[in-house]
Amino acid sequence: MSVFESVRIALRALAANKLRSILTMLGIIIGVGAVIALMSMGQGVQKLITEQLQSAGSNLLIVIPGRISDAQHGGARRQRPSRPLTNNDWKAINDPLLVPELLAAVPEVNGNVNVVRGRTELRISLTGTNETFSPVRNYAVVGGRFISADDVATEARVVALGSRIASELFSPDEYPIDRTIRINGINFRVIGVMEEKGGGGFGSFDNYVFVPFTTAQKRLFSNRRSARGEPTISIILAKVISEDRLDQATTSIEELLRRRHEITFLDGDDFSVINQADILDIFGSITGVLTTFLGGIAAISLLVGGIGIMNIMLVSVTERTREIGLRKAVGAKRHHILTQFLVEAMVLSLIGGLIGMMLGFVGAWGLASLSEDLEAVITLQSILLATGFSAFVGLFFGIYPALRASQLHPIDALRYE
Repeated sequence: MSVFESVRIALRALAANKLRSILTMLGIIIGVGAVIALMSMGQGVQKLITEQLQSAGSNLLIVIPGRISDAQHGGARRQRPSRPLTNNDWKAINDPLLVPELLAAVPEVNGNVNVVRGRTELRISLTGTNETFSPVRNYAVVGGRFISADDVATEARVVALGSRIASELFSPDEYPIDRTIRINGINFRVIGVMEEKGGGGFGSFDNYVFVPFTTAQKRLFSNRRSARGEPTISIILAKVISEDRLDQATTSIEELLRRRHEITFLDGDDFSVINQADILDIFGSITGVLTTFLGGIAAISLLVGGIGIMNIMLVSVTERTREIGLRKAVGAKRHHILTQFLVEAMVLSLIGGLIGMMLGFVGAWGLASLSEDLEAVITLQSILLATGFSAFVGLFFGIYPALRASQLHPIDALRYE
């Protein structure tokens, strides 16, 4: 008997009990759909992080307090910093005589603040920085202006708003520029609205507000001081002249900070200099593990569906015992019966897999539509994994019922009632 004939007979047998076949396929449908949807979302998150990190340019270094080193069992850990970064550290790194490989170094003072305008109150992220933040981060304004050197020098109470914050504080018919908002109870004048940036590796810039870093240090986070009483900086962004000078710039910054912090090679650094590739590797590892974990959870339903297939095939063997005996009596061999029931289990599983695949596409797009920045990334790998696993499940869980059917003695089968 040909494979096409086996498939035709299998479809006829499944069509004879439509409701039972649909309920049996349900576990496979849900499993395949969940695997494709969750893996697509995991890939989408990874793509979003990669695009946002790369949007700032590939020649960017980030200096943070504390040391990042390989953990004992893999991954990364951040040791407690023994000394924070200060304004003088930033000024030294920004000095072209000390670090000639850099175009600019940008200070950032980050923290959460309460922003109030009228009856609207928001708890959001604030970044204190200077005039070079916008070109270094490739982040432009669409209305008004960004922070200037004079704003930094005079500790001005001015603020540039992320696009979403601007839309939440002001109605579409209001012009935000030169309006006043309150940050942690202090009046700030709005000087600009930033372009829509979308989600980033550390959150969406659209949900941030930006003030001069000197203002942030003195008025908003005045308690952040070093042991010597100096204002501290959260991170320092360093834009390198070209990508091929990243390693040289990293070495220069590390040697400079070691001298400033009086660190010998035996003591260990109390800071870390990382680049975009390091961040991408870290987030790639995290999202890769997360995607695999979510796919593994979804695959459990495939096993449940496989058990359902085995159960229904055993019932089918019992119901068709006389049919099996009759086929053997007219010359069917054991391998014919074995093949027939295996094909039925495989057809049941593959049909469920195809329906689940379509359900997974719809589910992935539906989940992605919940976020403006997120895009579902459906890869051939996730499709092959889900459908291949569903076929394997049908084959694996169909073997025992098929063997049982093929081992029936024709006389006993014909006598079965």
